[in-house]
Amino acid sequence: MEKIQLSIIIPAYKESERIGGNLLEIKKYLEEKQLVYEILVVVDGSPDNTAEIARGYAEQIENLRVLDNKENHGKGYVVRQGLLAAQGEYRIFLDADGSTSITHTDRALELLNDGADVVIGSRDIEGAYIQIHQPRHREIMGDMGNWLIRIVLGLWSYPDTQCGFKALRANAAEAVASRMVVDRFGFDFELIILAQKLGFKIVQMPVRWLNEEGSTVGLTGPNGFIQVLIDLFKTRFRLWSGKYNIQPVKSNKDDTK
Repeated sequence: MEKIQLSIIIPAYKESERIGGNLLEIKKYLEEKQLVYEILVVVDGSPDNTAEIARGYAEQIENLRVLDNKENHGKGYVVRQGLLAAQGEYRIFLDADGSTSITHTDRALELLNDGADVVIGSRDIEGAYIQIHQPRHREIMGDMGNWLIRIVLGLWSYPDTQCGFKALRANAAEAVASRMVVDRFGFDFELIILAQKLGFKIVQMPVRWLNEEGSTVGLTGPNGFIQVLIDLFKTRFRLWSGKYNIQPVKSNKDDTK
């Protein structure tokens, strides 16, 4: 069996209506690029038949795996589960709703091949384009949250930590994901700060993004804005207290000195 070059990880929750079309679109793109790939759909205790529908595409997509969690844990939980279960030299996760297209993989792989260890999709840097905006109140909450993240964690150069498209080399994925503990939407900033503290080379990449209906993000609840803030301060505490057990590891930038 050929070594897997690329793993695509799709965290999924209540995606029964969209998952099939998105899987076929991803398959078409990857086959056109002639990559040795795998697709991992990681279902987060979904109450619908997302997992069953995804498995139904196994005959059309032979390198498809479905990890079906029977209980809901949160997007952060299933993303790190996927990053650690993946076998590819490069590992990319993107949202099941198609808000960031699989075609962003082109540029992400270029950046990884040019020396990046981690590529962060961003909606707020030069070159980014938001095709369909979120409701205004959610954009305001997002802007407030981004400023707090930058202040609390010192991530001043990252105006958008929460975009759902990120790519990592295998060694970076394993080093970072094995230390991550945030189960909900705060996992994005946890991933970035851990990658930074571990000494990996992080590059931001502008994305074309469109809002899709069906988001579970609100003010309260397990996926709410308040929970993200709680996880933000918990992440800061873990950094201060040394609970992440951070020992800088060899990254791609070490090879270019």
